[in-house]
Amino acid sequence: MVENARATLEKRRADVAAMFDRVAARYDLLNDVLSLGQDRAWRRRVVEAVGPQPGDKVLDLAAGTGTSSEPFDHAGATVVPTDLSLGMLQVGKRRRPALGFVAGDALALPYADGAFDAVTISFGLRNVEDTLGALRELRRVTRTGGTLVVCEFSTPTWGPFRAVYSDYLVAALPRIATALSSNPAAYRYLAESIQAWPDQAALAALLQQAGWQQVEWRDLSGGVVALHRARA
Repeated sequence: MVENARATLEKRRADVAAMFDRVAARYDLLNDVLSLGQDRAWRRRVVEAVGPQPGDKVLDLAAGTGTSSEPFDHAGATVVPTDLSLGMLQVGKRRRPALGFVAGDALALPYADGAFDAVTISFGLRNVEDTLGALRELRRVTRTGGTLVVCEFSTPTWGPFRAVYSDYLVAALPRIATALSSNPAAYRYLAESIQAWPDQAALAALLQQAGWQQVEWRDLSGGVVALHRARA
């Protein structure tokens, strides 16, 4: 696989979409393996933080194949899985035909102002070309008083574990991806993007800058992942 079959930290939309198109078929499996099965628990925490009620309209941005969207549907909410990658959406439609997948760009969402009771993005904000712009766009499509939940890789809070985790990202993760993925270069980008991502407090500040209120966060798995919640 050639090296250019990946995105760079400049995160140009076309490059990001093409990279995820290439890994779509095995994306869910790789997530499970690389997170040691923790991704399922993290996604459950997202649903709990949103607290969807029957009839609520929920935008699940960067939904990929719909793994993160299904629990909202099961809770009785009207969920709209949205993603930039057509490859991911195609896989999602085959696996979860009951969900209404939509192709959409985080920086220009195809929805009206205040269209959703809640918006969520899991492990996708890190891949957007303009983080602040995406957070403002999510704010635009959320009704006043509505909820945002961002689930994203973050910074482990315990120093010794932080060092071990960094070693895993640099060494182990790419090796595992090489064995299991048809595009291991994409997972080298994954490791680099996690290392370059703001920590919990810095992301909270970006949320406030984008106009979100009552910003709070919760560390998961010792800060490997952080769950940020805010109100419109």
